[in-house]
Amino acid sequence: MNALTSSPADWLPVVFLGLMGLALLIYVLLDGYDLGVGLWMARATPSERDTMVASIGPFWDANETWLVLGVGLLLIAFPKASGLVLGALYLPVAVMLMGLILRGVAFDFRVKARDAHQHLWNRAFIAGSGLATLAQGWMLGRYVTGFADRLWPQLFAALIALCLVAVYGLLGASWLIVKTEGALQAKAVGWARLAWPAMVLGIGLISVATPLVSPTVRERWFALPGFIALLPIPLLTLVALGAVRATLNSKLIGSRFQLVPLLGTGLALVLSAIGLAYSLFPYVVLGQLTVWQAASSTEALTVIGWGAAVTVPTILAYTVFTYRVFRGKATALSYG
Repeated sequence: MNALTSSPADWLPVVFLGLMGLALLIYVLLDGYDLGVGLWMARATPSERDTMVASIGPFWDANETWLVLGVGLLLIAFPKASGLVLGALYLPVAVMLMGLILRGVAFDFRVKARDAHQHLWNRAFIAGSGLATLAQGWMLGRYVTGFADRLWPQLFAALIALCLVAVYGLLGASWLIVKTEGALQAKAVGWARLAWPAMVLGIGLISVATPLVSPTVRERWFALPGFIALLPIPLLTLVALGAVRATLNSKLIGSRFQLVPLLGTGLALVLSAIGLAYSLFPYVVLGQLTVWQAASSTEALTVIGWGAAVTVPTILAYTVFTYRVFRGKATALSYG
């Protein structure tokens, strides 16, 4: 299909694809940092773990709402695609849900358990964070390759799963730089420095591997004038990641520049998402279903649109309100 016309059958599916992509991107940015905080708890002391959990406690439920919204839009706006996507990913989806459930249970029980058992719930929280992160990375890798069953696409999915651990690790450490102070903040700076090269290496390897495993992406990347249009994205990503590294090496990282690592990493992820969208559009399932083939009927999308017009602003307002109310440094964790 060429340029979009004024017909709702042409532009409504694209609108819903954009909403779904936006919801999933916001989820990665927001839940990514609290999954990253969970991963770094393996290197923290008991008192530091309490502060780390307190730093994400008011937000993590709101963060996961964006995942529910994104998957919900997939199910109702693109039913043909949802059958293919969830059918191919049922096992990693189950693993991700196990990880998220384990995190939720451990979040409450780690504080209420006796001292002798608290370390078990801490480990459960860490394990749940790791399971969810690896599962999400695996799903992204399988999706980008159109669920191909050959060896190289499987290895590519495993590569992205490991890289996502580094990405969430950098997001989590950057969040802790903003939300904590003193010794824990200094540790978070060190953790961010450890995660940064792994994230850069992962982005580089994925940038090389993606066109190799996907002929569709290869053609889109290297054909003119698409190559010129795409070129600013990797350049700006390198600038953002370079700014993150320079800030992490600055003596002012704990005061004036503490927001830069979080914002820079977030910008790099937004740019990566734009590049991914450019590479895959108009497919919802690469090489199998376009956005128009996968979409529900125009009448159904119109009804769904009225629901989305209420739901999306409500979730956005709730998210903004939560972050505004609980801004500032995290305090000691307590339950009344």
